[in-house]
Amino acid sequence: MIRETSEDTKAILLMTAPMICGRAQLSRELLRPAEYRGFAQRMHAAAAKPAELLGSNGRTLIGECGPPLDSDRLLRLLERGMLLGQALDHWLARAIWVISRADDEYPRRLKSQLRWDCPPLLYGCGDIGLLADHGLAVVGSRNVNEDIVQYTEGIGRLAASSNRPIVSGGARGVDQSAMRGSLKAGGCGVAVLPNNLERAAMSRQYRGPVMDNRLLLLSPYDPKARFFASSAMARNKVIYALGQASLVVHAVEGRGGTWEGATEHLARPRRGPVYVRSTGTLSPGLQALRDRGAWPWPSPIDADAFIAALNADPFDASSTGPPETLPFESPEDPGPKEQVIAAPTPQPTESWSDTAPSSDPTPADDLFDFVRKLALEMLASPKREQEIAAELGVSKPQARAWMSRLVKEGSVKKQARPVRYQRAANLLLPETNDRRESTGTPAAG
Repeated sequence: MIRETSEDTKAILLMTAPMICGRAQLSRELLRPAEYRGFAQRMHAAAAKPAELLGSNGRTLIGECGPPLDSDRLLRLLERGMLLGQALDHWLARAIWVISRADDEYPRRLKSQLRWDCPPLLYGCGDIGLLADHGLAVVGSRNVNEDIVQYTEGIGRLAASSNRPIVSGGARGVDQSAMRGSLKAGGCGVAVLPNNLERAAMSRQYRGPVMDNRLLLLSPYDPKARFFASSAMARNKVIYALGQASLVVHAVEGRGGTWEGATEHLARPRRGPVYVRSTGTLSPGLQALRDRGAWPWPSPIDADAFIAALNADPFDASSTGPPETLPFESPEDPGPKEQVIAAPTPQPTESWSDTAPSSDPTPADDLFDFVRKLALEMLASPKREQEIAAELGVSKPQARAWMSRLVKEGSVKKQARPVRYQRAANLLLPETNDRRESTGTPAAG
């Protein structure tokens, strides 16, 4: 059901949104975020609401709260009533709604954590009620390898079994893996998009879960907005703030949207717990986030433990955080896969993405089988440890440990001076998956 746009929201749209039916182009007249923030603060101090700008006293109110903004500029923006009507009809035909900070449906979590920095408008397609649920924000790089994909899908399945939504940025890699795991297990999610909400709302890929009220597509930007790296970075704070807790699956220290979003959120005076993946190879980026106050993910195996992790309070003096018995595994040991449980009543849906297949979590031996297939494929000619580590997206010690196992089983031959590894002669290659992705590339989302 599409909610009716409030008068307060209409006034904010007129001042800040392009509302162009067709190719969206930002007008130079529109209030920039900092300008609207200052104007909204002056309106708040005057105990006035945005809707009053559309009434008979609008000009007077602009004169009182507008400066240092040009009053004529504000009046010109507020006179775009016909364009506003066209835009609302256009969005309605595509099942897109819009709310503002002045509306009761606006997430209180965003207001309490971001305060005046929270987006003045939120556009959405799907069940607005999902904004009130207390979910887990899952973030990470776009380019990740298969074991990270499977790990993240397992997180989504566990969220589904706990009746909690996954909140993500909707980008390929970690974001889509978490959402895909939840939706395929009958769960729900909120995807916070940095651009093109309208195209996503019309996509066959999302239509089923949206119509089933299990997926909400959300954006703080105009539904036709194009992609900008700055927009992707800025929307990260919305992802973190919407989650009752956050889990960083992969990050590159000092670079990319995942790192920037996590460090910004860790610095907030009030927030939910921020976790980092605690199984598998220790990433320098995740360790750096630990040093800044993030907790190791406690690897819950059932719904009660999952919800307990969401409810933890990092600012509670009596809270000691996750048990000390759950540290990172060493770089040399890939560690066990996180255990997850399946949702009680999985519901088939259209695929969230075709970037990776869905599969159940596997133990460490199955992970090594997968690594063996990739390694044997790449070792048709001799390669050094650093080359193998780069292609597999792991550290040199981890690559060395895997190569040692392959040498012991006879699949790989080790050459000296310099040390190099090559597939054993006449060895038949097993079938392998070509969808390999390096974990070293940062991403904006």
